[in-house]
Amino acid sequence: MKGPTPRRLWKYVTRCLRLKTYLLSPGDGRRRPTIPAQALLWSLLMGQLLRRPAFHAVEALVRSTARRALGVTRAFGDDALGYFTQRLRAGPTRAALGATLRRAKRNKAFQDTAFIGLAVDGTTAGRCRAKPCRLCRPFRNSAREIIGYRHHLVMISVVGTGLSLPFDVEPYGPRDSEYAAGQRLVRRAVAQLGVRFADYLVVDGEFATAPFLHAVGDRGLYVVARLKANLPELFEAAQRRFHSQPPHTTFRDGDDRVEIWDADDFDPWETLRWETVRVIFYRQHKPDGKVVEAFWLTDFPARRVSSRSLYRMAKSRWEIENQGFNEAKTRHGLEHICHHQPNSLLLGWLLTVLALTMERLYRLRYLRRGIHRVRTAEQFVLLLFLSLSSPRALDTS
Repeated sequence: MKGPTPRRLWKYVTRCLRLKTYLLSPGDGRRRPTIPAQALLWSLLMGQLLRRPAFHAVEALVRSTARRALGVTRAFGDDALGYFTQRLRAGPTRAALGATLRRAKRNKAFQDTAFIGLAVDGTTAGRCRAKPCRLCRPFRNSAREIIGYRHHLVMISVVGTGLSLPFDVEPYGPRDSEYAAGQRLVRRAVAQLGVRFADYLVVDGEFATAPFLHAVGDRGLYVVARLKANLPELFEAAQRRFHSQPPHTTFRDGDDRVEIWDADDFDPWETLRWETVRVIFYRQHKPDGKVVEAFWLTDFPARRVSSRSLYRMAKSRWEIENQGFNEAKTRHGLEHICHHQPNSLLLGWLLTVLALTMERLYRLRYLRRGIHRVRTAEQFVLLLFLSLSSPRALDTS
């Protein structure tokens, strides 16, 4: 199997993922463009894959001798990228991400799992002290004085399949909330992927409200939500019952010993239209003596999903933290503000998740076909960088 290069990656994206139409026409809103949208978009994606997401870094790449190896037709400045992303429509990029996941499922990228999950969670992405844009939310010190501004977004990702693929984000501003943005994101994601794409949605406790659970159920998904003190009656009832009983199931999860309590006959709270609520409680014993405990609620029937499978689904929520936010922030500049303008910020976040999804499908599914070993993300980036250098003939004089 040949190693990764930008040109081979282009062939994979255009032929296997069938994103050529999107790459050639990504929703460019410039009136009189002189630089092709394809060159700008592909440069931004390659900047993400090479972990050089800043506009100045992308400019340095396309003005260097590596431009030909990148597959970029001409050089340009960072101001061209700001102008481009400020006028690039988000719809085509979101549609391309949805089409990529649907094709990945048809190509059996998730065939080793029984249940496909989605996870939704929010985070901050970029702080500044400058004049705020409409997405800026002020943050204050202990004296309630505004000391800066930051941006917030909600992300959705495929989880629980061994292949974490973020595929959409929804920003929210000063008069908005993570809860409201999460609902908008779920509605749009299910519409893009189809009601039969995923089996469940896993969320943190702040989303465990009747309207949100109903909205998810109406779209054909089961819910696995963290149960916390914001639902005091159900939380206290589960604590009383499970703390007075021995565990129903015990098993090993790697080096950890896991105990699970499971019951599906808890009464719903007043506004929840479920007949009953299923609650699990797990206690995870680490080798160093640390104990991790958590309660989760769900509408999954016990006859369809075992306690152990439900435990795996609950644990899959951490994928969006570790392989979504942490990866995007530490290696792909999710918190870096390239151009402080709302649409440019949104497109930067969307192109980040598109690059992550492209890279993981290419590295973990395409390149590992047959008996080829799986390359790590670090090895993948190194090979991409090495492919940009043109070999020179040795001077034997």
